[in-house]
Amino acid sequence: MRLDSAPDPSQDTALDALERAGQPVVRIGLADPYHLGQEFFRWEVATAVAGSVMGINPFNQPDVEASKVATRKLTSEYEETGALTPETPLLQDSGIKLFTDEANATALARTAGQGDRTLVSYLRAHLNRIMAGDYLAILAYIEMNHAHEDQLQAIRHAIRDQKHVATCLGFGPRFLHSTGQAYKGGPNTGVFLQITCDDVFDLRVPGQKYTFGLVKAAQALGDFQVLAERGRRVLRVHLGANVQAGLATLQEVMGQALGPRPGF
Repeated sequence: MRLDSAPDPSQDTALDALERAGQPVVRIGLADPYHLGQEFFRWEVATAVAGSVMGINPFNQPDVEASKVATRKLTSEYEETGALTPETPLLQDSGIKLFTDEANATALARTAGQGDRTLVSYLRAHLNRIMAGDYLAILAYIEMNHAHEDQLQAIRHAIRDQKHVATCLGFGPRFLHSTGQAYKGGPNTGVFLQITCDDVFDLRVPGQKYTFGLVKAAQALGDFQVLAERGRRVLRVHLGANVQAGLATLQEVMGQALGPRPGF
């Protein structure tokens, strides 16, 4: 969609290419920048209509609340025991750990093959679960900065171009109150790649035993648990403490999982 108050030949060229490729394109011209207010109203109504069509309640967020309940359970567990329930990685390779639930682990092992248990094979198996009409969402529970976003966008673009599906990137936990409702409460057409890390710097939450890093980890785990409970195709990639190096490794391995592509 293009929304502007003045022509832009470079944008027109890009939109023309999308139209020729058969993608839906909408052009909305504004007579005055102050008309942006009416566009806010238009798209608020459009969001409500789209939510109804997709079977998502656009005026409530019950599936977001389910994630909050799971998170509170995890932080309460930490308050009582001083630790979260230990997790066993599905795979540990090249400084990266993979985690998922039993159902997804079984599906991935079957697709990856018994004799090929590598980071590349598991990521390839996960991406091969993307079907026509699906979308791929990267759920990044890491620091939101330009360097991390550039690396994640490169991965997202590679998946988009190779799989020819819609893709999106969100930084957690901020996306939970927007697209998070669609991920868990909408149609089961999403394939999810959750990305977590260890925090190098952390601070204790005043009056609690746990830290802010633990809260973030619990939010990611709670979000993951609800996605898995809803039968979503989800895989968690844990990068460790050196996030930028971990993302560089992930980008390289993802390129191998997707196969050769110019510009990756």
